[in-house]
Formats: sequence, structure tokens, C-alpha cells
Amino acid sequence: MAKKPLKSSSPAKAKVKEKVKAKVKPKTKAASKASAQTIPPPSASIDARVLDRLWGTVLSRKNSDPALSHSARLLSRGTAKIAQKFGEEAVECLIEAVSGQRSALIGESADVLYHLLVLWVDAGLRPEQIWAELARREGVSGIAEKAARKPVYKAVATTKIP
Repeated sequence: MAKKPLKSSSPAKAKVKEKVKAKVKPKTKAASKASAQTIPPPSASIDARVLDRLWGTVLSRKNSDPALSHSARLLSRGTAKIAQKFGEEAVECLIEAVSGQRSALIGESADVLYHLLVLWVDAGLRPEQIWAELARREGVSGIAEKAARKPVYKAVATTKIP
């Protein structure tokens, strides 16, 4: 594909524009692919409020009969079992992501979100607490935000992957 010449009032301006364009080009094929994709607009009928509604449903089942509600059954089994189930679903989600199974990844992602909400209900957290934390972090470099965190606890010495 031939490049179109830049329209400019002078050759010097054209050179500067080429340098600027060169600097913003993605350095990897993956970055190039990601920058070429456009983010579709959100659907008018489906949005993230479904998470708030699902959280409310899980909360309403907290004291329900475990024989009649999956959420009640999970909550009755305690934090360790809920965390285990969340971890299992997260691993399944990762497997589908790595294998490139898009439709399976959607389903597993929904499972992860559901089990995360069960974990929040068990811990007494409300979605708006998490949304507030996300809003606080919005626009902050992930590297800077992570560096500014104070360690919450130190269980055992581990080696972190950079």
C-alpha cells in the first residue's frame, strides 16, 4: 500500500509530521492490531448496571434455602469455598482466553463476575465501594498506582513476576 504524501505548506513541516507519525506507531504487531481495532459503542439496552442487579439478587439469596438457590448454597459453605470456586472460574476464564475461544471466554467471564459478586456479598462489600475505588484509580498510570500502594499484609516471601 503506497503512502499518500502529506499535504503541508513546507517540506520542513512535512518532515516534522512524519517524525510525529513515526513516534506514535505501535512497536509490536499486537499493539498494532489493538490500535487498529475500534471499540464499539456500548449497547443502549445492556450495560454494567446488570452487575448491580445481580449483586442485589445474590444478596437477597443470602439467607435463602441452600437447596433452592445456588447463591445461598455457595454462601452457606463459607468464604474459603466461595474463594475456591471463584479461583476455579478464573482459571477456566484464563484457559479460554489463551486458547482463543471467544464465545467460551464470554461465558467464563460471566461466571467469574458472578462468583466475584458472591465473594463481595460474603465479605459485606457493596458494588459502589468497588466502583468508587475504580473511579479513584481512573486516569492514573497503573504503574504509578501500584507503586503508591502500601502493602496490606505480608504472609510469606514470594517472588513476583515483573
